[in-house]
Amino acid sequence: MVQMYSDMVLRLALTYLRNISDAQDICQDVFLKIYKYRKEFADSEHEKAWIIRVTINGCKDELRRPWRKRNTPLHETSLPIQDVKNKEVVSHVLNLPEKYRVIIYLFYFESYSTYEIAKLLNRRENTVRTQLKRARELLKHEIKGGIEDE
Repeated sequence: MVQMYSDMVLRLALTYLRNISDAQDICQDVFLKIYKYRKEFADSEHEKAWIIRVTINGCKDELRRPWRKRNTPLHETSLPIQDVKNKEVVSHVLNLPEKYRVIIYLFYFESYSTYEIAKLLNRRENTVRTQLKRARELLKHEIKGGIEDE
């Protein structure tokens, strides 16, 4: 499971926390929770959704900690991405507000539909679609002619 989901968990935590060491801590915590859970999942999609939900909850808990307010934001040099173009796009995504960052990540990087994202985040599907649209507009404005709609 670690080999299969560790990249996804780390990237999702990074979109929330914008700090690689905190994201790695959350990644480790998620896999400890999986180990302690010890129940069977209905299928691989249920397993993946559960892992995403645990990751999101862990990130939200981390963001509520008082010391987070004194922490410095992510610097581009600490992004674990080699390709310069992708690094630029990811840095723009990380500069979006949290509600947009997570939706962009789940939609484009994990290929979830708006319906599935709505279920994962406990939001209405129309809300997710609106936030996705606004996130695209913000990214397009930031990148200057960047992302094209499919």
